[in-house]
Amino acid sequence: MGRKKMEIKRIEENSARMVCFSKRRNGLIKKAKELSILCDVDVAAIFFSNRGKLYEYCSADSMAQVLQQYQSRVESEKDGCDTEDLYSRNGDYLTYSELLKTVASELKEPHVEQISVGDLGLMQKQLETALMEIRSTKTKLMTDAQSSLQEKEKMLEEEKKNFNEIVEGNICAKKKKVVIDLNIAAE
Repeated sequence: MGRKKMEIKRIEENSARMVCFSKRRNGLIKKAKELSILCDVDVAAIFFSNRGKLYEYCSADSMAQVLQQYQSRVESEKDGCDTEDLYSRNGDYLTYSELLKTVASELKEPHVEQISVGDLGLMQKQLETALMEIRSTKTKLMTDAQSSLQEKEKMLEEEKKNFNEIVEGNICAKKKKVVIDLNIAAE
């Protein structure tokens, strides 16, 4: 049993229209969140109700950041520079060193006038992402090394404790021997 196909036309009843708007807006926001998470993309959605109320969703840090990225992309397309080609050559699949080499080659003298502000922003974002990944890896390695050293420290403290118990046991045994020897000598 499937859903009834709905004819797409304006809903005449005001309350039904507002309910439909609310449900569909929430559905679109849910889909935008899923798209953002699954595909690791920045998503921004802006809605205005018929009363002029603003509803928005942004997966990035700020809506202004996404709108600025959009504006720079539109401006760079007007300039005739192909940012998709640049992105495909400088994508997320490059290592940090490869990304640095690519950026360096793009910024060499003959190409520097052809690069738009949007392309530079894209390169900057990719470098920042690579740098965050490197810092994350470094932090993880340092944390692992620290926990390994703490485990070694605990193990050495345990060995020291056991060794001290053995030494104290030997000292007590020697004292008893001495006491026994003195008792024998006294008789």
